[in-house]
Amino acid sequence: MEQGGARESTAPVPYPSRAAVPGTSEVPRTSGGAPGAGPGPGAGGARLPEQARTDAREPARGEHTHSERPGPRHSVRRHSVRGQILAALREALVGGELVPGEVYSAPVLAERFGVSATPVREAMQQLALEGAVETVPNRGFRVVRRTSRETAELAEVVALLEVPVMLRLVRTVPAERWAEIRPLADAASASAALGDRAGYAECDRAFHRAVLSLSGNQQLVAIADDVHRRAQWPPAGAPAVRRADLIAHAAEHLALLDALAAGDLPLAQSLLRAHFAGDRNIT
Repeated sequence: MEQGGARESTAPVPYPSRAAVPGTSEVPRTSGGAPGAGPGPGAGGARLPEQARTDAREPARGEHTHSERPGPRHSVRRHSVRGQILAALREALVGGELVPGEVYSAPVLAERFGVSATPVREAMQQLALEGAVETVPNRGFRVVRRTSRETAELAEVVALLEVPVMLRLVRTVPAERWAEIRPLADAASASAALGDRAGYAECDRAFHRAVLSLSGNQQLVAIADDVHRRAQWPPAGAPAVRRADLIAHAAEHLALLDALAAGDLPLAQSLLRAHFAGDRNIT
């Protein structure tokens, strides 16, 4: 609970990686009684080895009451603790575990991640700068309720940034350079086949970053990636994205690569229109 004695009740919060956050002396605690729980760390709060994995987390406390269920498993891949927490929270935003309109306490989240509250607050402050959350004095951070219109506008900005560049690259990039990007498109297809919404979002951005990088304009790459990430946060009340939609969207990456490698400008234009129109349904 943040300072001020705010009352907290059970609310789902994003669960940390199944391994301890590197660079910390603590690991997230587990509850052997949660549905689908794996073995806990042992009696007396013993710490797990760094490579160990835990499969369940005890429901945490937040502002409102929700159904208590095990949360998803987050892979923490950044070098710094703050960066790792930020990456996991962004994943939770995309996956919908951070619920629009709910307030989350930094100390409660910190306990889940097995770190101090400071890196969690820093990560939340970064999300506030990005417009994903807002600070609630003495209580924590509220996830912003984004409308479908706002999400569509962000998807439109992504298209305005990327489509002209991609069409210009059709005339200048040789086929072998496009072939180098294919593994990223394959990775997106693999995530889509699993129905992994958060994993697909990451792969989708990686693919688009790689394509835009061929322009040599790193400022464009950074700006487009930032807007793209914001467009992936689902609006309040949005239905879950279907696995079939993810698979179809991923297949468009491969078709687009074929058209770009062949230098087929009309086909590339048609595929890009369809792909970015589909982004409004995926994001």
